[in-house]
Amino acid sequence: MLQISMWKRIAILGACLLGLLLAMPNGFYPRVEGHNDAAKVLAESGVMDAETEEAYDAWPTWLPNGLVNLGLDLRGGAHLLAEVKLEDVYETRVQGMWGTVRDELRAERDTVGTIRAQDGAPDELRVRISKPEGMARAIEVIRDLAQPVTSLTGAGSTDIEVNADGDVLVVTLSEAEKLATDERTLRQTLEIVRRRVDAAGTREPTIQRQGADRVLIQVPGLGSAAELKDLLGTTAKLGFHAVVGRTSDPDANPGARNIVVPSLDQEGVYYIIEQSAIVAGEDLTDAQPSFDQNGAPAVSFTFNTSGARIFGDYTQNNIGSPFAIVLDNEVISAPTIQSHIPGGQGIITGNFGIEESTNLAVLLRAGALPAELTFLEERTIGPELGQDSIDAGRIACIVAFIAVLIFMGLSYGLFGMFANVALILNVGMIFAILSMMGATLTLPGIAGIVLTIGMAVDANVLIFERIREELKTSKGPARAIELGYEKALSAIIDANITTFLTAAILFIMGAGPVRGFAVTLAVGILTSVFTAIFVTRLFVVIWFERRRPKTIEV
Repeated sequence: MLQISMWKRIAILGACLLGLLLAMPNGFYPRVEGHNDAAKVLAESGVMDAETEEAYDAWPTWLPNGLVNLGLDLRGGAHLLAEVKLEDVYETRVQGMWGTVRDELRAERDTVGTIRAQDGAPDELRVRISKPEGMARAIEVIRDLAQPVTSLTGAGSTDIEVNADGDVLVVTLSEAEKLATDERTLRQTLEIVRRRVDAAGTREPTIQRQGADRVLIQVPGLGSAAELKDLLGTTAKLGFHAVVGRTSDPDANPGARNIVVPSLDQEGVYYIIEQSAIVAGEDLTDAQPSFDQNGAPAVSFTFNTSGARIFGDYTQNNIGSPFAIVLDNEVISAPTIQSHIPGGQGIITGNFGIEESTNLAVLLRAGALPAELTFLEERTIGPELGQDSIDAGRIACIVAFIAVLIFMGLSYGLFGMFANVALILNVGMIFAILSMMGATLTLPGIAGIVLTIGMAVDANVLIFERIREELKTSKGPARAIELGYEKALSAIIDANITTFLTAAILFIMGAGPVRGFAVTLAVGILTSVFTAIFVTRLFVVIWFERRRPKTIEV
């Protein structure tokens, strides 16, 4: 018989009302977005100014506040394509081995004699020994430092190659290790870029790897590409180095294993420091903006256990000696060690303001980029262009919506109006699900919604046409409606499963905009099947129970 149990009716109507409730915040986008931003400020700092408090109070806290994020093409923002200089990592890895190589060879001084570092290519470490007859032993000792390559493609290989060039020992990375390093560097770069962008409070950025050494970065809502470059352009490599001396000559000879770096806040002053850091920025576990004892902006930092031990031992053994805090090859501070600094906590002072100290803390907390980024392409998409896209998408949705409503009303009368109401609920449920997912809506995503609007009534058309066929066989209206829903069900499921599989393949194989289209299409399929099979049937049943018509026209 044509009937639906009470619990099913409550569940169907409840799902529809919940969908409309969750979709509602998107109708008040600026207000809800301001409320969410203010709530984030309150959660992080615990205090709000008057403007933030006004934005927070603009939307009731007891209402849903989930929004569909707008993509770069709808909101405007910044687009960058960057190339990762992988060669920098090779140099850092090889040059960082000097301390270990030096200590190992010193232990064999009777065999290899004295050792001295030599200049060479950036990606190789060259060490001259005074007893060439001990070269075989030197190579054996350094080869014992080699580690297996941690990658599937490098199975059975070691990370370094050790060779002799006359009386010079040459250490380089193996090809297998370079390939593994490239993969790790790209992954680390993607993660650190993501952390820096997230720390800046942006929404739903697109950060993807492209090719062997490139990264695509798209950040909706950011003012310009230059602003994004300021956030990403610095590698934020922090190191604590021993100071050898000071000079006013940038071309001064620093000596082996030393480098000359400029002072950030003292023009014309250059420091000669040891190339290898005492403690590197990778040992930092936290960095926060703060103030020094004079009330000037500063950055407090905390080391991990290993970094704290090394830093504590160094300060204990070098009281009265200066050390340099170096950020991206510039000395930002060079204090003298006054006492032992245990615990792994300290403070960085320098000639910077509150904003600079906050930005520095963000960069250090996010981590150092393993290699420099070279920007190959930069583009700023203005919010006006994004608003034009939104308006164009809105017009397309409205035109498609009105056309479908008119067609269904003229073709199926009252039953068509039931389908129209279900279509409105369908669109609301699409936005509800996208809001719950935190999905990003782009122009292709709007295209998916427009396509869903056209496809959403397909199931109703199948059902109504089937009811017409059953009415022609002289069955009663109740039986005709029941058979119409039953016999159309298999065709509806088959048609939507194939379309859903297509959307799934687009999502798996595609990227960026294609995925946005696939997501909205898949969500639209699920909601349209629900509204066609359950919602319109509930409307028809409620109408039939109230009117009890002897005959019906579809």
